[in-house]
Parts: sequence; structure tokens; C-alpha cells
Amino acid sequence: MPPPAKGDPTIYDSDVHGLDLLNEIRMLYRYRHLVRELISRDIKIRYKRSVLGIGWTMLSPLLNMVALTIAFSAILKQAIWNYPVYYLTGYLIWAFFAQATGHAATLTVDAVEITQRIYIPRSVFVASAVGVALVNLVLSLVPLLFIIVATLYPVRWTWVFLPVSMVVAAVFTCGVGLVVFTLASRFADVKETYLVLLSSWFFATPIVYSPQIVPAKYRLIIDANPMTYIVELFRAPIYQGALPSLRTFGIATAIALATFLLGWLLYAAKIEDYASRS
Repeated sequence: MPPPAKGDPTIYDSDVHGLDLLNEIRMLYRYRHLVRELISRDIKIRYKRSVLGIGWTMLSPLLNMVALTIAFSAILKQAIWNYPVYYLTGYLIWAFFAQATGHAATLTVDAVEITQRIYIPRSVFVASAVGVALVNLVLSLVPLLFIIVATLYPVRWTWVFLPVSMVVAAVFTCGVGLVVFTLASRFADVKETYLVLLSSWFFATPIVYSPQIVPAKYRLIIDANPMTYIVELFRAPIYQGALPSLRTFGIATAIALATFLLGWLLYAAKIEDYASRS
């Protein structure tokens, strides 16, 4: 059998530093079966000892909705029509983003342990984190539909746009996940710092409140927040019963693609060096 040609994507050469972008994409595709296995493993582990099992994914957003509905509808007297639907349409897409990127930050230990024994592209860990969160997002649509039916809220044809919203959100989430995963592979305190950042980021995103109540001097924070457009892209087809505006769609898509490209470039340039210092 002839020796493998130099640069063969099926062969990992530890002497080659600085991963080729296209080659890394090919390797991620080649290991797509491993991504599916990691997603399946994480879901099984998460619900293995849970009494409610996978039902917890559906119950959790409902409990959050009840608490925040009381706080923001009764205490603050916010005039938001059908607050439960308004809140859930923002919270579910936020929970997807926060769960995926937060999980990616915690997977660096698994990545080190596994890649010390056998070569696999470390990007599979980020892909699996996003995949698990995406499964939970789809399951979470069940309690959302329940609330919509219970409150006699109309289900409109614009729901067909949701897959597009999810794809844009997933691309953005992958980009942020790659950045967090790469930096967490080098700096141990990135995970804790990022989780704290998520808490502040949540309240800077119009999920539990309407952006119209934000004073003008603080609107820049809302407008500069990329999750504002991702949330609106998901909320508009359900809550407003209309397709997102071209402006919202264009900004959200541009941000998602730019973030993904930035994340991938950082990952490809640094992950090998960072991981070798772990």
C-alpha cells in the first residue's frame, strides 16, 4: 500500500501548525457521526436521573414564565399584551444561545482528555454543544404552543419562517461558541467570566421587557446588542404574526455570518497552540 500523500485530510500531522480552514471544515464533516454521538450522549446523561426526564426541558421555561409574569406584569405593571407569549418567544431563543455557548466553555476538559488519546477535530465539541441546545429548543416549542393555545393566541402562517430564524441563531451561536471554547482552552477563568457575562447580557436583551420602555439614553445598548436582532427574528413570526423586517433580517444575518467567520478564524489560528499548553 503506498504511503499517504502529504496533506491528506484523513491523516493528522502533529508537526503542522495553523490549521487550514477548508481542511478543518472537511474534517468536521468527516467526524459528523461523532457529533451525533456526542449529542445523543449529552442528552441521555442530562436526563438519566431526572424524574421528569425530557419533560423538564418543557417545564423549565414555563416555571420561568410564571415567575417573571408575576414580577413584570403585576409588580412593574408593564403593559405588554399577552406577556406569557411575549416572554417565551424571547426566552426560548435566548436559552438556546446561552445553553450552547455556556456548554461549549465547559467542554475544554473533555476535549483535552479525548484528544490526548486520539485525534479528532476539537470543533466537534462546539458543534455537539450547539446540537444539544438545538434539540432542547425544538422540544421547548411544545410548552410555547401549549401557552399559545391556552391563551387563545392565534397560530399564523408566519411560523413557517421559524426554521430560518433557528438557522441564523445557530450560526451566530456557533461563532460565539468557537470564540468561548478557544479562549477557555487557554485561560481557565474564561468559563466563569463568560457565565457571569451571560447574566448581564440577558438583561441587556429585550426578553422580559419591551424595548419601548428603555430610556433614549440607554437605547444604544439595546441597538448594539446582537441578541436583540436574533430574538426579534424569532419573536416576530410568533408574537407579531408577521415576518421580520428586512432591516432586522439583514442585520441579524450579517452579524451571524461575521461572528461565525471571526470565531472560526480564531479557532483555526489558536486552538492547536492553546490546547498544546493545557
